[in-house]
Amino acid sequence: MSAKVICVTNQKGGVGKTTTAVNTCYYLAKDKKRTLLIDFDPQGNATSGLGIDKNDTKRLGFTMTEVITGTSKLKDAIHHTKYKNLDLAPATPELANAEVEITSQQKKFTRLRDAINSVKDDYDYVLIDLPPSLSLLTVNGMIASDYLLLPVQTEFYALEGVAQLLESMKLVMKQANPSLKLLGVVATMYDKRTSLSLQVLKEIKKYFKDLTFKTTIPRNVRLAEAPSHGVPVGAYDKFSKGAKAYKDFTKELEERTK
Repeated sequence: MSAKVICVTNQKGGVGKTTTAVNTCYYLAKDKKRTLLIDFDPQGNATSGLGIDKNDTKRLGFTMTEVITGTSKLKDAIHHTKYKNLDLAPATPELANAEVEITSQQKKFTRLRDAINSVKDDYDYVLIDLPPSLSLLTVNGMIASDYLLLPVQTEFYALEGVAQLLESMKLVMKQANPSLKLLGVVATMYDKRTSLSLQVLKEIKKYFKDLTFKTTIPRNVRLAEAPSHGVPVGAYDKFSKGAKAYKDFTKELEERTK
């Protein structure tokens, strides 16, 4: 069985996109699923979220910059992390320049798909952390994926921009990847004590219906602290609310992708 490929995206920054990618991969790996996290965001937050220094270019070797410009194969950019079954293909800020570089080149939209196809049989899941923008990198991610996972924060303006993202998804399906599916929407930064959170969650459910994941990701101090220590929340404090939420969410994700 070749890997299920999921891109994690929202064009709005700060919605828990990278947190969702990192922690879902951590719990997939804990569940004995061979998992690859591809950091495809020039900010490189997923890379540092797994404890890898994105500025230490010597130690990093090849990254997604070289993969996307065609100077390296994906398998040569993959790092085994300290977590069993979890690998990472890192990103550095250089990836932003690479995006500009490939704009005028051939096959600019399918580079990531071709790269992933070369390692698909080595994994059960490949998750791609995409940049918070509708860029060439994002389109590459959508074309390379079987599923799109959309984290939406339960705050004001949450659904702004989502319609545009879904339009882009439809375009990609029509022109390049007809089998792309919306895996679902996960509500993040949820605080059940505030009426705003409850109201936004209600809106999300009204709009996305069954595609809304039952598990909500709470606002949680331990969850916010974990990235600064370069570890997933499950390794930082496995008894925290944030860890429990991502563990439950990952189970739900596995069910949906069976």
